[in-house]
Amino acid sequence: MASTITQISSLKRRESTATRGREGDQLVVTPLGAGSEVGRSCVHMTYRGKTIMFDCGIHPGFSGMSALPYFDEIDPSAIDVLLVTHFHLDHAASLPYFLEKTNFKGRVFMTHATKAIYRLLLSDYVKVSKVSVEDMLYDEQDILASMDKIEVIDFHQTLEVNGIRFWCYTAGHVLGAAMFMVDIAGLRVLYTGDYSREEDRHLRAAETPQFSPDICIIESTYGIQTHQPRHIREKRFTDVIHSTISQGGRVLIPAFALGRAQELLLILDEYWANHPELHNIPIYYASPLAKRCMAVYQTYINAMNERIRNQFANSNPFDFKHISSLKSIENFDDVGPSVVMASPSGLQSGLSRQLFDKWCSDKKNACVIPGYVVEGTLAKTIINEPKEVTLMNGLTAPLNMQVHYISFSAHADSDQTSSFLEELMPPNIILVHGEANEMGRLKQKLTTQFADRNTKIFSPKNCQSVEMYFSSEKMAKTIGKLAEKTPEVGETVGGLLVKKGFTYQIMAPDDLHVFSQLSTANITQRISVPYSGAFGVIKHRLKQIYESVESPSEETDVPTMIVHEKVTVRQESENYASLQWSSDPISDMVSDSVVAMILNISREGPKVMPVTDASKMEEDAEKMAQKVMYALFVSLFGDVKVGEEGKLVVTVDGKVARLDRNNGEVECEDEGLKERVKMAFRRMQSAVKPIPLSASSNV
Repeated sequence: MASTITQISSLKRRESTATRGREGDQLVVTPLGAGSEVGRSCVHMTYRGKTIMFDCGIHPGFSGMSALPYFDEIDPSAIDVLLVTHFHLDHAASLPYFLEKTNFKGRVFMTHATKAIYRLLLSDYVKVSKVSVEDMLYDEQDILASMDKIEVIDFHQTLEVNGIRFWCYTAGHVLGAAMFMVDIAGLRVLYTGDYSREEDRHLRAAETPQFSPDICIIESTYGIQTHQPRHIREKRFTDVIHSTISQGGRVLIPAFALGRAQELLLILDEYWANHPELHNIPIYYASPLAKRCMAVYQTYINAMNERIRNQFANSNPFDFKHISSLKSIENFDDVGPSVVMASPSGLQSGLSRQLFDKWCSDKKNACVIPGYVVEGTLAKTIINEPKEVTLMNGLTAPLNMQVHYISFSAHADSDQTSSFLEELMPPNIILVHGEANEMGRLKQKLTTQFADRNTKIFSPKNCQSVEMYFSSEKMAKTIGKLAEKTPEVGETVGGLLVKKGFTYQIMAPDDLHVFSQLSTANITQRISVPYSGAFGVIKHRLKQIYESVESPSEETDVPTMIVHEKVTVRQESENYASLQWSSDPISDMVSDSVVAMILNISREGPKVMPVTDASKMEEDAEKMAQKVMYALFVSLFGDVKVGEEGKLVVTVDGKVARLDRNNGEVECEDEGLKERVKMAFRRMQSAVKPIPLSASSNV
């Protein structure tokens, strides 16, 4: 599969772009979100009449309709498959809106764990969103209705929808996160979503697909940044917390309700277990989802890494000994030092924002931001340590608390991205899910890294399309009985060609019901032709045209002949002759020619043919055979003309073959078409070949 042309164009201007190559070979990838930004991940892709969408998130920095991907740029009803990589809001939170408020009619897939957590996370999102009823994108009923439409897929399970084959790999990042590989007509596209190549305390690292994709759509969140070694980050994290509570301060850790929160809770629970002097200092996991989330995590222990599975054999690692859940600020006895992990991670609203507003003015307190923060959120703002912040009530307050950014974000860094792409070696790379500057730096680094391999790298903005043109050869696999014996070089393999989606298979008719939902049936046709002459005349004419004209093996009461072992001709009565045959292309052709011959005899009337006219009779028979052959070629190939020197000119998909009907030689640059024409000629020749007349033949 080779890319021939690539270009980037605006989605709205794509219709006016000059078509290069056949339209069916054009692949178009358009980010509707996460194009030169982080948030509202949503990538639209079309190829050969098939449409796929990856992810369906919201932008955490916006609210209402402005948080949605640019759905108005596409036709949702044209989408065949929607694949959601994981449950985070910026990848899945606009799904209820898309499924319930648009004319989307396709199928949507995610992993089992993603579906379980999606339901909990989005219900919480609806409850904590501080927007008016008019600005709400959807409600709890929409979430429940969307659950009925979501189908699940296992890792490494291959599914097919309308000719689109797809499967998924472990992506790391969060529980259930998947990278999707999509195969359309042999073209493979890998969409990573958010992924991490580093195994942490509970998650496996992202897998390396066994197939190299033609296109890799990959996150670029951290650009050319590299993460500190894990043990250094963990020590910084626990040192900041220990130091703060030792001075009587409070520690706020704004985090996603699911994902990094579980990783950090494992670290904190272990640290407290190893430091008895801290046992009187409470740790709270302040999220309404706390208990329900933990139940899901305990359900999917086998989806985690070996470390967690081994621990689970003895005790539940998520049954924390030193951490309590906190449902609301009203239940919080805020006396003395404490550690509180609360959602949301961006401090836009909810419990984490309430605690921030309460604690931000005290210099003894600390806020530890443990993951990537999105532009437009308060968490992003306070990393730069402004002197003042605006509280939820609209008033300003001094920012005296210490702010520490210690990234435990489970996104691939620059080194992981480079090594991952080095292993995959995709000829085309499309960067998404990254701020414009970081993405630009990563693009430059990768361009240098793959300079000697002619790798094409794109970093489209939202609604900016990457267009590529691919050419491919159609291949058909023999299966069943036809595949039992390997054909010799030059040997012809014949059978039924079955197309399903973009897959072609050749099989014996007997195998059709085994390998497909199709089945074979025999159609027996019968026709009566007006004829009042002698049956011997029909017999004589048949022997002039066909090589095989035999009497039936069993005697019959009426004159009968079998033509080419396929068509039975009988003298039914004084006024009619009948034909009967099992329908197939050759038999249909033979029956047509016999009917025409009988009708011609009826028009001619009875006469005596002198021996001297025998040669003319042979010539007429040859002409009839040529006409029959021409008609059959038209039925097989469609565009057939008689060219110079009487050669048949066969045109298929712009490819031309010229057949010499005298010797069967075929002139054609395309070997496949050449062999098809040759085979058709051989079969027809055996069916319609005239035999020489005897010198004494007469009627």
